Amino acid sequence: MNEALVIGGSNGIGLAISLNLESQGYLVHVVDKAQNDMLAMHKDIRFHQADLLNTDYSFLEEFKDIDTLVITAGFGRIAPFEELLEQEIQNNFQVNSIAALNVIHRFFPRMKQKKQFRCAVMGSIAGLISSPLFVTYGATKAALCKAIESLNAELEMAGTENRILNVSPGSIKGTKFNGGANDLSQTEALAQAIIEQMEQQNTLYIPQYEEVYKGVLQRYHDNPHQFGLDSYQYKLSSGRTSSKPQLKIGYLSGTFDLFHIGHLNLLRRAKQYCDYLVVGVHKDASHKGKSTFISFEERAEIVRSIKYVDKVIPSEREDCDVYLKGIVKYDYLFVGSDYKGTERFNRYEQIFADKGVKIIYFPYTQGTSSSQLREALTAIRK
Repeated sequence: MNEALVIGGSNGIGLAISLNLESQGYLVHVVDKAQNDMLAMHKDIRFHQADLLNTDYSFLEEFKDIDTLVITAGFGRIAPFEELLEQEIQNNFQVNSIAALNVIHRFFPRMKQKKQFRCAVMGSIAGLISSPLFVTYGATKAALCKAIESLNAELEMAGTENRILNVSPGSIKGTKFNGGANDLSQTEALAQAIIEQMEQQNTLYIPQYEEVYKGVLQRYHDNPHQFGLDSYQYKLSSGRTSSKPQLKIGYLSGTFDLFHIGHLNLLRRAKQYCDYLVVGVHKDASHKGKSTFISFEERAEIVRSIKYVDKVIPSEREDCDVYLKGIVKYDYLFVGSDYKGTERFNRYEQIFADKGVKIIYFPYTQGTSSSQLREALTAIRK
C-alpha cells in the first residue's frame, strides 16, 4: 500500500487531499495541531498531533515508508504591517517557510533517488506578486516559492524525475483561511487537480490560471508599482482586513516580588495555553496592604527575561481593564484558583461571557511562596 504524509491535513484543501488520497488506496498520515472528527471515521487515515511552531521535527522519523508528501499548513492575516505583532511575524515565517523547508529537507534525499516520490507544497499567488496589507504572508510564500524553484533545479541535476509541485492559488473557497468553514463540495475538485498535477511531476500549478491569474500576473509584471497600489486599494475597499491577531494571547498579572519557582511554574503553565503571553506587573503591593522588597523596574525586568514571557506591561487596577481599554485584547486570563467564585471574578466572567475570553484558574502548587520569603526577610531585619 502506498503511504502519504499530509502536513496540515485536518482542514481546508489539506483535508480534501487526505480524503482523496485515501479513496485511491493510500494509507494517509495526517499531521496537524488538532484532529478533524471526520478523519476518525476513515480506517486508512492516521492522525498525528504536532505543532509546527515547535522546532522539534523528530516526529517525522516515524514516516519512513511514505512515497508522497503534501504540505498545506500555513496562515496569514490581511492587515497594515504595523498592526501585526512581532510574534505573529515570527510565527508566519516559522510555519509557512521554515517548517515547510525543514520537512522537505528531511525527505529530500529520497526525492533525489530514482524511485518515484511525489511532493506538493502549498505556495500562494501572494508569493508571486506584490501584496501590500498581506506583507508577511506574501514574504513567507515568496521565500517558499523561490526555494521550490531552486530545489527542482537540484533534483533535475541529480538525474531524478521527481519534482516538487508548487501549488500557488489565490483565495480558496471552502476553507477556514479567511474565516470560512470546511466545505468539501468546494474543495474536492481542486484536491483532485492538485494530486493529478503532482503525479505528472509538474513544478507549478496555479488554479484558475487562464480565467483569472494569467491577467493578474501580466499586470504585475507590466507595472509592479501600480499593481501594488491597486492591490492595496482593493484589499482595503473589499473589507478583507482583520484586526484580530492570528495567535492566542494570554494575560496574567502579579507583583512578582522575591521571584521564586512558584512564579516560574505559573508563567510556564500559562504559556502552554497561548502563543503570546503578556504579563502585567503591579507597581507595588498596596492592593494587598503590603510593601515590596524589589522596585517595580527590577521586578518588570526579571519577568521580561523569562523565556515564557513575550511582553511585560504595568498592570491596571482591574485585570478586565487591560482588555476593555484595548491595551491587550487577550483570549485567556490566568489567575489562581482561590479567586474562583469571588465577587470580582464572577463579575469578570459576566463581562467576558460574550467576548470569547476564557478565564483559566490555576491551582496553587506546594513549594516556596513569596509570603514565606517575606516572613524570613522580615525576621532577619528584626
